[in-house]
Amino acid sequence: MLNKLKYLFTALIVVSMVSCEDDFLDRTPTDAIAASEALANEDNMQLILNGVHRGLFSQSQDIFPGGSTQRANNHYWIPLGDNLSGGLIHSANANNLGWRTEMQWNSHTIATSLTCELLWYHRYNIILHANLLINEITNGSFVDTPKLNFILGQAYTYRAYAYLSLIQHYAKGYLIGNPTTDPGVPLLFSSELPFTSEPRSSVQVIYDQIGLDLEEAIKAFINAGGSSSAGGSSSDKSQLNIDVANGLKARWALSKGDWQTAADAAVAARQRYPLLKEADWKSGFNTTDLSEVIWGSKVIETETTFFRSYFYLASNTFNGSQIRNNPKIADRRLVDAIPDTDYRKDVFIIDAPNTNSSAANGQGGFGNDPNYTDEKAFDERRAEINAKYGITNRFNQHPYMHFKLKNKNPGSIDPDDVIYMRSSEMYLIEAEAKAMMGDIPGAQAALRTLGEERDSAYDVTAFNTQTSLMDQIKFQRRLELWGEGFGYTDKIRWDEGIDHGANGGSGASVVLYQDAFVVEKPSLNNDWIFKIPQAEINANPNITPADQN
Repeated sequence: MLNKLKYLFTALIVVSMVSCEDDFLDRTPTDAIAASEALANEDNMQLILNGVHRGLFSQSQDIFPGGSTQRANNHYWIPLGDNLSGGLIHSANANNLGWRTEMQWNSHTIATSLTCELLWYHRYNIILHANLLINEITNGSFVDTPKLNFILGQAYTYRAYAYLSLIQHYAKGYLIGNPTTDPGVPLLFSSELPFTSEPRSSVQVIYDQIGLDLEEAIKAFINAGGSSSAGGSSSDKSQLNIDVANGLKARWALSKGDWQTAADAAVAARQRYPLLKEADWKSGFNTTDLSEVIWGSKVIETETTFFRSYFYLASNTFNGSQIRNNPKIADRRLVDAIPDTDYRKDVFIIDAPNTNSSAANGQGGFGNDPNYTDEKAFDERRAEINAKYGITNRFNQHPYMHFKLKNKNPGSIDPDDVIYMRSSEMYLIEAEAKAMMGDIPGAQAALRTLGEERDSAYDVTAFNTQTSLMDQIKFQRRLELWGEGFGYTDKIRWDEGIDHGANGGSGASVVLYQDAFVVEKPSLNNDWIFKIPQAEINANPNITPADQN
């Protein structure tokens, strides 16, 4: 962290402050500003904040000296959660950007891997910028204004977001370990050279700091007017607001078993974001304009990542070799369990022909696909799917492939937005928290709202015990949030392993998945914890080889 952050300060804070004018991320970033001006006034502080917004979706070499083009930050980190947990299933042997290596658990378990290093430095980069703003604003030299408080609220929210991400990847899960003694991650409060961090704090200390930051964020947003930027245009949703802070508070509380806080914060976060109707739910999750979106990155064309994007890794309509050669499929056990009355089932194509002669299950190509004995029917179904979803025969198909995530311009490499938080998640957090408290009616009420919107025959009263409710909540989370990156942290919270062969099988290939075909649950397997980057151990005098996970 120390050496990297020294360079980050000179390269990012001094040289590449981003100006996006009044409509923020809708315009091309303009020239740099001098270091002496970076914190001179609210407008320039907003430029620093805009740089953090941009850093969420830019390629890592744009924000890290020596960074790699193979990682475009949240374009990679968001779908990684479902890739690691086995929800986003590979149908063939393709390894662009190390995506197969991740799926096989051969990246986050290696201290020298690009993933371990860049996730760590990206999150600490966010913390550095948050510290810069927090330390300057709270030193007492500025007049208290709504705009200043709005910037301060975002800075505290960003710091909480980054620490929550770090502690959930580089430390043992709160609910399955001993948080008072389990090693967490280093705290960093400095905003000036030499950026000396503390040694690894305990998991509990980091969680306590996240809670303090979220309370300060909410207080600042209230002082800024409370509803600033809420429910506005897609560019507004790149700016963090009180709803994002409450949504992060709900996630934080859920992950540590503070059920009442999780439920209350989830309710507060979702008020201005009505649930999607069927047409919008099926539209592709490619824009922050959707009514449910609380927070997301508006990806501007001048900052596109092309073949480094979220949709390149996860969407079956993106025109890249990762997708064309390796269409992503959903766990067939999940899809088969979806009632026919639930419109979400429509985005999973159970009867797609297996057109890839290199399919990992050995059933690719007509004559090998057991679902088709008539070649004309095989070809006609392929053509029908192509026409409906805007792809061509250059794209392979596979049973149980998905079209939940779709490009606005299918079959292209155009940039699309990255969604981080939706109101659906907040309903599910409230339901889970209340179920865990034994509040069956309360959990049913939260679940009913979401379930009845998605399924015309939904009957929440069928789930009238804590066990049946939790089973249903887990099913709903896996379905509603599929492909949006929650699988990894959900499995850690629930202490669930991975078994692609159980209960009829997921559809994954044991030959392709290797040791990741079956993974023991997190409480018994420390491979769920990311390795601390070896470069950090080498550079930081407060972290030694004995600190390695």
